[in-house]
Amino acid sequence: MPIENIPAADLQLIVPNLHRRYSGVTATNRMVAPKLARLFRAAWFGSHAPDGIARMGVADLLTLWRRQRPLIWHARRNNEMIVGVILRALGWPFKLVFTSAAQRHHTWITRWLIRRMDAIIATSDVSASYLKCEAIVIPHGVDTDVYAPPADRAAAFAESGLPGRYAIGCFGRVRAQKGSDVFVNAMCRLLPRYPDFTAVLVGAVTPEQLAFANELNKRIEAAGLKSRIVITGELAIEQVQRWYQRLTIYAFASRNEGFGLTLIEAMSVGAALVASRAGAAELVVEDGVTGVLMPPGDVEAMVAALEPLMRDPQAAVAMGQRARERVLAKFSLDAEAGRIAQVYRTLV
Repeated sequence: MPIENIPAADLQLIVPNLHRRYSGVTATNRMVAPKLARLFRAAWFGSHAPDGIARMGVADLLTLWRRQRPLIWHARRNNEMIVGVILRALGWPFKLVFTSAAQRHHTWITRWLIRRMDAIIATSDVSASYLKCEAIVIPHGVDTDVYAPPADRAAAFAESGLPGRYAIGCFGRVRAQKGSDVFVNAMCRLLPRYPDFTAVLVGAVTPEQLAFANELNKRIEAAGLKSRIVITGELAIEQVQRWYQRLTIYAFASRNEGFGLTLIEAMSVGAALVASRAGAAELVVEDGVTGVLMPPGDVEAMVAALEPLMRDPQAAVAMGQRARERVLAKFSLDAEAGRIAQVYRTLV
């Protein structure tokens, strides 16, 4: 959608995405931005623009200098806060909003920037506790129409061409922080016992993580599971969404996380969930009902949590159905956008 369709004087919201590499922050931004664009006259500034929102460039941004009517600049990273603070100081009429998902103590520059925001949103109570200032807690949401259960999960898995009848997945960049090694080690233990299952790691292997990924491949080969533990590498978002629909079980193995969007994406497609207590897992998952919680980085605990679901795939299907119902009730994208819109309305 070209920015020409929105007169500069009418623009109400700029959604910056100043990060070239596709990341979890980008994914959450891409999902909610089109929903916000239905509520406000909005434009996307930066890379990876989604459909459903106008796109603006530097030339478009320059036309807003010295405009009288305020508009929202909603940052999700330090560099986006820095740009917002600088532009406002130079005469752009910005009201600055920052969303934080981090669950760690912030650097001095982040704290300095946060103090210059007009409103702060945290994605969980834990994230809010690290901000040392007043924040509004708004959990991430997921597009439950896009991340929907497949009409036929068995057929969706069969089209992958992988062996077995069921898929168990772990998504995200392949690295220690995401617990990729925990997942692989658990699969090396479990897959020989459950020949109907195949495991898949969906996510990019960045150059700095190549040695880590090579070590995982050596373990997989040593276990004789090269055809049943697959690392896909980076995929287009549409392919990732289809891989979700092939899953019977999802393993959230992160050692630490901001929110962990894959939690609600997997639940939304109706996959049973085994999740480490990282990110928003304890907020999202009802332990024993919509998923099973486990300590981060614990291979033995992951094996113990996954095995009953692999032994009884129908129990996994039933858990996945309950997980989908929870997402529909608590973590829809429309609910997230509506609550963010309330924050915007207090500022403009």
